[in-house]
Amino acid sequence: MTNEEFARERADIIRIGNLAVQEAQEENLRNGIPNVYSKNGKIYYQLPNLEITSEDPFLDSEKWKKRA
Repeated sequence: MTNEEFARERADIIRIGNLAVQEAQEENLRNGIPNVYSKNGKIYYQLPNLEITSEDPFLDSEKWKKRA
């Protein structure tokens, strides 16, 4: 495999992975499940209403206790 072929294959794999992550995040929000991110060691949550917060929406929530 040449360097050019390797670079193309690597780019395809990254593109496919990024698309899969994006689809999973959209599905989470449609199903009312927050997305969780980490930036500089701090955790953030994207709520289904698209609000970003550092407060854990899973704590002390009857909705999540029922799912567990």
